[in-house]
Amino acid sequence: MHFSEVPRFKFQASSRPRSLLTVEQVLQAPKITAQLMKFMCSPTSDGAACCIIASEDFVHAHGLENQAIEIVAQGLETDDPAAYDTKSAMEVAGYGMSKRCADNVFKDAGFADGEGRDLVGVVELHDCFSANELITYPALGLCAPDEAHKMVERGDNTYGGKYVVNPSGSLEAKGHALGATDLAPGLFDIPDKRGKFGLVHNIGIGGAVVVSLLHRPEFYKAGGIDGQARLGYNHTYECWPVTLADIDKVKSKKSSKFESVESR
Repeated sequence: MHFSEVPRFKFQASSRPRSLLTVEQVLQAPKITAQLMKFMCSPTSDGAACCIIASEDFVHAHGLENQAIEIVAQGLETDDPAAYDTKSAMEVAGYGMSKRCADNVFKDAGFADGEGRDLVGVVELHDCFSANELITYPALGLCAPDEAHKMVERGDNTYGGKYVVNPSGSLEAKGHALGATDLAPGLFDIPDKRGKFGLVHNIGIGGAVVVSLLHRPEFYKAGGIDGQARLGYNHTYECWPVTLADIDKVKSKKSSKFESVESR
């Protein structure tokens, strides 16, 4: 099969990506650890992500008011000695640095301790394993410590609940493209024209975590041409393979014939 013939994979914009797996298949899958089955772990994959940072003047000059997102606050934290000295599995998985980072980001955004989470509508977090998602809920302050399971039971992590977590499908659905994950948040429509906050969390276990708080800007204007219209598809929920025609559009004037051969 030529690479150009590989089918396009589409994720549903109105819900989490559709799955071909049943609950029974997940529970009967091979065990990776004593607690995790195969399908509770994300597969390592290749991928890339790009976020264009622009000034407000640039946004106005190019008529991008309908799709501009403001970075309200952003922070980076690294592991501290507790990740190793306490022999805590949660610390090794990044709980402590995720909590510190989230707390600092909300503080930088002007919220008092523990406040601001109720104004978050959508969250993209690093769910490399199903257990990590449960650890990250309290770390980000979305629920009280030891109550992540109650949050799930209430349906507060999906549509119709308090938050929508990983509407893109995140790592469990899209694969774990190292270093290119968690860059697909969307914001809800509410009476405030700016919508609710979007919260983004990305982590490298045994290293660092980045948390970003996003918001529509004050000058947001509905309507207009968005990225989907320019590209011809919704690039947040669809994955299109690179075709030979795509290569022809971007390859240099002097190129090797093997470029096309290797792309088949």
